Amino acid sequence: MALAYSDVTVVVDERDDLFYTRAALRAHCPEEGRITVQPTPASGSPAALAHAMLYALGKRLASGPSSPDVWLDSVNAAWLAAASWSVAAGVRHVVVTRAHLLTIRRIDQLLVWREMTGLQLTLLWQKAPRGLPPALAGVERRISSRDQLLELLAEPGPIPARPCFPPAPQAMTGSADVAVVPGQSPARPLRGTRPAAMMPGQRAHPCVGAMATAQLLQATPAVEIASEDAAALAALAHPLIAGALSVVAFTGGSLGSLRWTRDLDITGDVSAIKIHGAGHRHCRLYAVPAWARSLLAGARAHHRLAAHPPGDSVFAPVMLAEARHLRAHAERLPQLNLTALPGSILAP
Repeated sequence: MALAYSDVTVVVDERDDLFYTRAALRAHCPEEGRITVQPTPASGSPAALAHAMLYALGKRLASGPSSPDVWLDSVNAAWLAAASWSVAAGVRHVVVTRAHLLTIRRIDQLLVWREMTGLQLTLLWQKAPRGLPPALAGVERRISSRDQLLELLAEPGPIPARPCFPPAPQAMTGSADVAVVPGQSPARPLRGTRPAAMMPGQRAHPCVGAMATAQLLQATPAVEIASEDAAALAALAHPLIAGALSVVAFTGGSLGSLRWTRDLDITGDVSAIKIHGAGHRHCRLYAVPAWARSLLAGARAHHRLAAHPPGDSVFAPVMLAEARHLRAHAERLPQLNLTALPGSILAP
């Protein structure tokens, strides 16, 4: 029997039939936008369910008392990270097994997270339904057969399985009468060429966003890194740390320059990112390699879910108060040479 309320479905498996658990585990397919979360109710951490969600999304938290992921022990930080990766990955349906073992507080956290992400949530309640908490007591739709359960697990959710990336803008054609290094913004605006959206007589400011810059310049190609290094970066649990270190890896630059990177410095399709130079001279546009697009999408989702405006720095939270965690993760990836963290990023 299954009960549903809005985009939340509770599958009541009073006899704890192994079929339901197996069906839920088989349904796990991140590539199709569906994940299965297996919580660890025995954990005393208030953020344990969010950690289980991150694990299902392919993220791995560093362990140990001095872990650089210790700040994800905060409930709000952990759920924001889980929501960011879910949005970036295009997850549309989450299945949680053995939900009857969760505390009321963790169920409330899960429902708040669902509201934040807007996706479909299915809970396996593997005991009598009389124990349903008030937050789940108002469900209405009932499913009485195994076939209907399988149909529920297969149906599409409310958002796409993959992030919707609009096409990258085509480079503007025109005769610029100054020499430009590929991917690098000039100290002065280009003459003789302008973004299509600009009025006649206007000039592009050298620190306009990445979309406008991409209409004027070709992006600098990304530095190639080994596939195992890309996988190590993709497994980092915090979206801002994963995004920041990936940018340093594929640009060959320093983390210090990321302090000025704004939401609008990442193109809509996450195909290019603009990195600012000192005094905003010689700012450079870089192509984002395929392996890093989901990581930058996660960082941007984190920025937006935290309700920051597009002109704010995306990576500022991890370059100030949490810089020690950023440094610790960089030191755990010595092959990428990411440890050159200028002292200036520690300053407010």
